[in-house]
Amino acid sequence: MRLLVVLVVSAVVALAVLAGLVLAVAGRLTQEPDERDAARQTAAPSPGMSRHDALAVAPMPTADPDDALPGPLSRQAAGVLELPRATGVGPADVPTGFPRTPEGSLAQLAAIDVTAMQSGSMDGVRRVIAEWAAPGGPTPETWSGVDGMASLLSAAELSGAGSPQLAIVIRPVMGLIKGTVGEDFVVVCVNLEFTVTVEKTSRIAIADCQRMAWVGDRWVIGPGEEPVPAPSVWPGTEAAIAAGWRDLRHV
Repeated sequence: MRLLVVLVVSAVVALAVLAGLVLAVAGRLTQEPDERDAARQTAAPSPGMSRHDALAVAPMPTADPDDALPGPLSRQAAGVLELPRATGVGPADVPTGFPRTPEGSLAQLAAIDVTAMQSGSMDGVRRVIAEWAAPGGPTPETWSGVDGMASLLSAAELSGAGSPQLAIVIRPVMGLIKGTVGEDFVVVCVNLEFTVTVEKTSRIAIADCQRMAWVGDRWVIGPGEEPVPAPSVWPGTEAAIAAGWRDLRHV
């Protein structure tokens, strides 16, 4: 979710324009690419790097930031990823019980992201990542989801507690499985449709890629730096299909 800060703020900027507000800092963020991500996209696995790290840093397709906004849908059908349904609720009220499969890890990541971001508060995202990251993984201080929520609330001039006037609805619409290392490590990405309301409503797509590790009896976000991001593109568009995104179908 390394692009989360820029793209969530893009949504807030759109809301701000509709509401007649001026958010100069947020506007600047939407115009400036994330230099760290740009450098990582051109990096290549180095000799001696573990298979886990090599998979995480392998470059992903890129897209224009405007591709994250609603656009014309393609007549071409995307591939389909069938995801299992949750069988229970785990720590921090995150749905869980997904099987030890790549599709299960993708379903778990989607559940983590949806629960964290729909909390609409700093405490909510911190509580989720504290319960759903392995030691050495993202923390309540470092997770990109925490950065994204902080940027959203700051741009909307809200406190860390959020506001009853802020509504965030998230749908995991597309996904991809970047690769696996054995049965217990997968890098997966989910393309999320965000609907953000602060007086007015705006929609945007935000992608999140994470290392997922099987620990005990569940998938969690694994140790190591967050992977190279996937392109955030509006689900179902030509750009989404070209980037390798596949439709999610729950079975």
